[in-house]
Amino acid sequence: MTDGYYSSKKTDDICEDVCGQASRVGLTMSRLRCMLRGFDLKTLFFVFVFIPVFIFGIYLHGQKISYFLRPLWESPPKPFSKIPHYYHENVTMERLCKLHGWGIRESPRRVFDAVLFSTEEDILTIRWKELYPFITQFVLLESNSTFTGLPKPLFFASNRHKFKFVEPRLTYGMIGGRFKKGENPFVEEAYQRVALDQLLRIAGIEDDDLLIMSDVDEIPSAHTINLLRWCDDIPPILHLQLRNYLYSFEYYVDNNSWRASVHQYKRGKTRYAHYRQTDLLFSDAGWHCSFCFRYIRDFIFKMKAYSHYDRVRFSHYLNPKRIQDVICKGADLFDMLPEEYTFKEIIGKMGPVPHSYSAVHLPAYLLNNSEKYKYLLPGNCRREGG
Repeated sequence: MTDGYYSSKKTDDICEDVCGQASRVGLTMSRLRCMLRGFDLKTLFFVFVFIPVFIFGIYLHGQKISYFLRPLWESPPKPFSKIPHYYHENVTMERLCKLHGWGIRESPRRVFDAVLFSTEEDILTIRWKELYPFITQFVLLESNSTFTGLPKPLFFASNRHKFKFVEPRLTYGMIGGRFKKGENPFVEEAYQRVALDQLLRIAGIEDDDLLIMSDVDEIPSAHTINLLRWCDDIPPILHLQLRNYLYSFEYYVDNNSWRASVHQYKRGKTRYAHYRQTDLLFSDAGWHCSFCFRYIRDFIFKMKAYSHYDRVRFSHYLNPKRIQDVICKGADLFDMLPEEYTFKEIIGKMGPVPHSYSAVHLPAYLLNNSEKYKYLLPGNCRREGG
């Protein structure tokens, strides 16, 4: 033992010459140099470059990574039982019903078409013109609130004069929003859909009438509805397989749209909903044209207003120039990967939606008024106000 102060604390031999001689003023820097001398260049690169870049990449693309890995943590839903759909304009209704294994009625059922309306004026017009010959009552509910709780003008009420052709058969209702901040938007959506049940009763729906449950942009074909209203012994609930389009009828995605449905109404049992209610899917029964707007402002409004508003992760997603570029490329507005359940399907759908140059078997009113709705047809991706 030596004279004077004795310390049993171990010292770092690598930095002993530095740490032992450091002055109080340079103590902090000396300690840092001591620590760094214990690391090689690769370790420093990993700590100060790779890890921050990795974390930033997760922040930017975490949603994509999650969607790509979806097959690992979520199983696909039970497949639908698909019903073949037979149709030709020169085949009699009796023959068509027989081809489906159904009988023919002496008179057609009444049909009610019920929708929630936001801003889709053009698509609503095309929908109602397509279905008009076979609909007993058009039922439309409008709210002064979006699903996300934002105030919304009553667009339909302000433009009702444009729909005089359905006025004698129209039941219109308005519901006030609850404007609850921070609430899951699907709660407000369900609240508005439930309100349609009451409006349907006001419209005079009765047992055995057909009820179409679908969003405005999920358009059943006229011949599908005519078939179902004339045929006997059809299933009490049928989901409709729709051709799925994005932005316009130029971008055909797939035929996996299924949420639209047709019900034989039963008082006390039938509830207006937008989820899976049966395993039966009626093939090739119409069109689903999602985000098919004339104006860039309508794209921005829907991105902020609908139930999946959380997909707007960055403010630049709402930039009008970006939105216009995305539309013309057929890319995804939210920079997301496809929502599929197998790696094969995800990889197969990655990238922009291919352009389609087919305008065959689209709604008749759309083609008869092609100049007015030119933006919905192939080769016309430019939007007004953008």
